[in-house]
Amino acid sequence: MTTIRNIVLVHGGFVDGSGWQGVYDELSRDGFTVRIVQNPTLSLAGDVAATHQMLDSLDGPAVLVGHSYGGVVISEAGNHPNVGALAYIAAFAPDKGESVNTLIADPPPGAPVPPILPPVEGFLFLDRDKFHHSFAADLPAAAAAFMADAQVPWGVDALGGAVTEPAWRHKPTWYLVATEDRMIPPPAQRAMAERAGATTVEVIGSHAVYVSQAAAVADLIRQAAA
Repeated sequence: MTTIRNIVLVHGGFVDGSGWQGVYDELSRDGFTVRIVQNPTLSLAGDVAATHQMLDSLDGPAVLVGHSYGGVVISEAGNHPNVGALAYIAAFAPDKGESVNTLIADPPPGAPVPPILPPVEGFLFLDRDKFHHSFAADLPAAAAAFMADAQVPWGVDALGGAVTEPAWRHKPTWYLVATEDRMIPPPAQRAMAERAGATTVEVIGSHAVYVSQAAAVADLIRQAAA
């Protein structure tokens, strides 16, 4: 088998693609062609369309990588013929008919509750004062404050978007569990990874592991590319 040379990175809710810069730098230095999807995060269909547009532009197979809600996007968009492998980074990995809403509907006792504020005109934000603790506890306070103040409004319709045919049933799959995650509980991450039959690694990191542990995330993506 030849190594896949294209990487497509898909961000999650409340953030944009700029958080991937550390991973981008790591993989670009290795000669990978790296592209970053900027999800509108208004609907799952819209985010899948944005991802397909990026995949359409490539000259060969790609590893499709998703963080957090980006895992829902890649589960649906990953059936694209230019996807050779999937990599989930502390991400939702829904099965057929599942959405973010169904996956978070019944949290286990004692699980941390993400500080999502009530929707305003159809959009969600995280409580700025709790962002550092919940989303990015292993980042410097100043970096977390910037992320909190640069939040992208997350459309409530995107959370209800259900996957029609999960790509992980048909494509080789990898999963990185963030062991200190306070947004998606690590036991839930492990359960989704096991269900997807993913090759799994665990990294000590917050939900923002793709920022704080860019080298470890890039290592997992290299494994998927190989």
